[in-house]
Amino acid sequence: MCEISIIVPVYNAEKYLNKCVDSILNQTFKDFELILVDDGSHDNSGAICDEYVEKDLRVKVVHQKNGGVSRVRNKGIEIAKGKYIGFVDSDDFIAEDMYELLYNNLLKEKADLSICGIYDVYKGKKLEKNSPNYLITNREEAVKLILEAKIVSVHPVNKLYKKRLFEGVIYPDGSITEDAAVMFHLLENADVIVIDTTQKYYYYHRENSITTKPFSSLDLKTIEVWQDNEIYIKEKYPQYYSIAHTRVCWANLIVLDKLLMSDSNYLTERKKIICFLRNNFSFIMKNDYFTRNRKISMMLLQINVNLYKIASHYEYSKNKTRNS
Repeated sequence: MCEISIIVPVYNAEKYLNKCVDSILNQTFKDFELILVDDGSHDNSGAICDEYVEKDLRVKVVHQKNGGVSRVRNKGIEIAKGKYIGFVDSDDFIAEDMYELLYNNLLKEKADLSICGIYDVYKGKKLEKNSPNYLITNREEAVKLILEAKIVSVHPVNKLYKKRLFEGVIYPDGSITEDAAVMFHLLENADVIVIDTTQKYYYYHRENSITTKPFSSLDLKTIEVWQDNEIYIKEKYPQYYSIAHTRVCWANLIVLDKLLMSDSNYLTERKKIICFLRNNFSFIMKNDYFTRNRKISMMLLQINVNLYKIASHYEYSKNKTRNS
């Protein structure tokens, strides 16, 4: 037995894996097991995982056929021996005292879930430091905060969960938005959530996938997941329905951007998304969540989809230059 089981999904991550694993093994909190789940990597990732088993008795390795990150996380949870569960992505890394902070806060507040802040890491860009904030919330307040995505988000990383939160909850197969699909269900099993926004997790942003990966039907899962969340929120927390609907609009915008930028031939899907956004024009324009540039893009979409496409390309190019 150990206090914490830290699960790392590994897939073709040889460039980043050593930095990730070393940052975990060097934690000031020592009572943990590290579960590396190699999801059928084609590079040297599997061998690197095996090398760590020889170096540190806390490391366990599972090799499995490629099945996606949901199966990896489910497998890790299934074999975990710890009282608490944590996740780290294999291309990210963590501060040496991240789990000490999460664990101490969880015990101090008698919480079920402990959350810390995230650094967004871009190549060649200086890290942006946030002002620390400390909150103790109940389930209902946490739902609102995660829907708003200003202080905390649906990311499975940067969190320490009591293992019992996963009873009856599994990550769904075939989804690229698996974190959003389970987060609110995990909260249903939690009573107290402690949030310390001190940044301890380093979330590495690779080259923007909008142009490096073609649009696929899997991207539509982003919309489906947030539509499901909207239904769930409407039933359980109707006072937050407007925020949930905002996230559905956001999901449609993100997917439309990727669809248009990849010049895909999903004409039926594109038409459906455009129709949805045009029908929600007034809702988006009156919504403070959306930026001025997004609202200008929406005005252009009302006129012509090609004008919207030009604006989206410009905004993406500007952000890429800023982050490079």
